[in-house]
Amino acid sequence: MHLSADCRCRPLSFVLTPGQAADSPRFTAVLERIKVRGPEGRPRTRPDAVAPDKAYSSRASRAYLRRRKIRAVIPEKTDQAASRKKRGSRGGRPISHDAALYKERNTAERCINKIKEWRRLDGDL
Repeated sequence: MHLSADCRCRPLSFVLTPGQAADSPRFTAVLERIKVRGPEGRPRTRPDAVAPDKAYSSRASRAYLRRRKIRAVIPEKTDQAASRKKRGSRGGRPISHDAALYKERNTAERCINKIKEWRRLDGDL
């Protein structure tokens, strides 16, 4: 289950895939399904910031977030950082992220735990 949750651990969108499906290719599908209705007007489809774990730290994910003007709070993987440093000045700038905002990424895990408490989406799907 690939899921997005708000800061109050409420699910915003999710995509169900087989267990062997990778995380990163499903990133855009999850974000495109977000629709949050406010008190008036159209539903919001673009969050201010996204704080997924390092599994979503791919060049394609970051480019997608830049295109949609969404702030990426994704730390760089150690192997990606080593590859970038190995290339020297051609490797580009280091990835920066807000460490305080990244600590709040556990809301998705807490949301999944709440869903599992309902005993409907536990184990075999």
